[in-house]
Amino acid sequence: MELGKKQKLVIIKVVDFGAYLASDINNHEDKVLLPKKQIPTDKKVGDSLEVFIYRDSKDRLIATTKEPKVTLGEIAELEVAEVGSIGAFLDWGLEKDLLLPFKEQTRKLRPGQSVLVALYVDKSNRLCATMRVYPYLRTDSPYHKDEKVAGLVYEVSEQYGAFVAVDKIYSALIPQREMYTNVRVGDHVVARVSGVKEDGKLDLSLREKAYIQIETDSRRVLERLGKNGGKLDFNDKASPDLIRERMNMSKNEFKRAVGHLLKEGYIAIGEDSIYLKDNVESIYY
Repeated sequence: MELGKKQKLVIIKVVDFGAYLASDINNHEDKVLLPKKQIPTDKKVGDSLEVFIYRDSKDRLIATTKEPKVTLGEIAELEVAEVGSIGAFLDWGLEKDLLLPFKEQTRKLRPGQSVLVALYVDKSNRLCATMRVYPYLRTDSPYHKDEKVAGLVYEVSEQYGAFVAVDKIYSALIPQREMYTNVRVGDHVVARVSGVKEDGKLDLSLREKAYIQIETDSRRVLERLGKNGGKLDFNDKASPDLIRERMNMSKNEFKRAVGHLLKEGYIAIGEDSIYLKDNVESIYY
């Protein structure tokens, strides 16, 4: 019997309230109950079934033919059904909700929220969930540099950046230097693989490669100019912090966009400002 896993067991006995299952037909000591309502009508003693083993409300081992949303050692995004005195309870597709103890939570939860968790066995030999999913993420992704991936942000660090579970399987990071937008825990993101580390972990960027991104950044500068009456009260010599705060881009990206717009004749640069040329201004008014 492997707690928290799907496995094939054999029906060794049928009773009024269900069927007892074991690893083989002759094993009558290490057995588990499958409730009557879950026994397929065509099954009899000697037949095998794939079941999931967990504990019922009385902490007894029980089998189910229902499909759990997560199995031991795996990661899944589950919904909070309720919050109790010992933790949050998650809907994982079975009759008894899955406990997420307070000590395994990385932020305060409320019913209806979705949360990324891994399934583990606690010291009392019970199945529980944890939001500390980093150790459960894999580092053997099939992705390469510049490929697009989808992931879920599960932690944000001021020092390192945003930690992402790509495909809810693989370990990835949006480095702090790439945090131009307000990325929050629980956000679903589509990103570009900016690098693959030696240990297999992925570095991600929310921006395109420079030659593609320059068009988007240039358009953003033009739109900001239009909204500000055709003028910005800073130029590409401003501090990196000010540019990041006002434009959500790095100083280098801002300089590339401004240089592109200058070359195309859309803007002029003053001593401490940038402004639209008259032939461009009419686009915004």
